[in-house]
Amino acid sequence: MYFKRLAAALFLAASAAAAGGIGPRDGWAVHATPKTYEQLIADIKAAAKAEGLGVVTQAGPTKAAAARGITIPGNRVIGLFNNDFAVKILALSTAAMIEAPVRMYVTETKDGSATLAYKLPSHVFAPYADEGGEALAALAEQLDRRFALIAQRALK
Repeated sequence: MYFKRLAAALFLAASAAAAGGIGPRDGWAVHATPKTYEQLIADIKAAAKAEGLGVVTQAGPTKAAAARGITIPGNRVIGLFNNDFAVKILALSTAAMIEAPVRMYVTETKDGSATLAYKLPSHVFAPYADEGGEALAALAEQLDRRFALIAQRALK
C-alpha cells in the first residue's frame, strides 16, 4: 500500500509540474506578476472590496494536498460578486446565475511569483444572451470593467 501511495504522490507532483502556467486564451485575462502567491491573493481581496465586490467563495487544492503529503504550487480560485448584480442578473436570466460568483484564479509559478487569470464576465455570461438580452450584456460589461479595475489594483 505504501508503494501505491508513493507512486500516486510522485505522479501527481510530476503532473502538476508538467501542467505549467496559464497562457493567453480567448475570453480570458491573464497577468503574470512578480508578486508572491499569498500577496496577490491578499491584494485581490483588498481590490475587490475597494471596487464593491465581495469575496463569496474561495477554493484550492494546495493545503489539502499538503495535508496528504503532496506538494503542489499554490492554486486558489476566488469567487467575487455582490447582491446588486445578483438581483439584476436573476431578473434577466435564472440560468445565468449558475455562473455567479465570477472567479479570479491565482496560481503560483516555479520561481515563486504568481499569475492572476480570470474569464471575462462578458465571456462567462455570453451563453445566456438569448435569454438575458442587451440588459444582461450591459451588466456583464459593467462586471468586465470592475474585474479589470480589481486586476489593475491587485497588480500594483
